[in-house]
Amino acid sequence: MSANRPSDHRPHACDGALHEAFAFLGKRWNGVLLGTLMHGPAGFVDLRAGVGGISDSVLSSRLSELAGAGLIERLVAPGPPMSVSYRLSPAGERLMPILEDLTTWSSENLPRCTDR
Repeated sequence: MSANRPSDHRPHACDGALHEAFAFLGKRWNGVLLGTLMHGPAGFVDLRAGVGGISDSVLSSRLSELAGAGLIERLVAPGPPMSVSYRLSPAGERLMPILEDLTTWSSENLPRCTDR
């Protein structure tokens, strides 16, 4: 082993932070929910309709997970009737240029999925 290369260097390993980002954003619905919220705050029913195919329990779980990660904020407006909506947090907003670039790349480079 060369003196310039640490013994734990793995030249073909994915960076740990990138791996974590893809594991979190690639978890079913997380990235899609963030992308849906890029258009502004939305309530539970609007998110369920906008995403399509997600159950109420999974949507609730994912929204809690995204809020816990600090990427979205849950807003409660007192009633009557009380209403709850979700919006991107500042950390979630910082992801939007990346998601927009990923959307453009996907449109230009990936085949269209016919089952959406």
